[in-house]
Amino acid sequence: MKTNISLKVGTASGTLLSISPNIFSEDILKTIILAIVGATVSFAVSLFLKWLTKSRK
Repeated sequence: MKTNISLKVGTASGTLLSISPNIFSEDILKTIILAIVGATVSFAVSLFLKWLTKSRK
């Protein structure tokens, strides 16, 4: 069965447009802050684990 790219694009854009009125600016700001905190913690933990495994060798 051949898929139609315009159907996929139409479905994706319709979904995004239907979700967009429900997203408030406070939610976007909260998401950005949580993403920054999560990335920072993940980076710090990976550095700590790398340091911990090096010191055991």
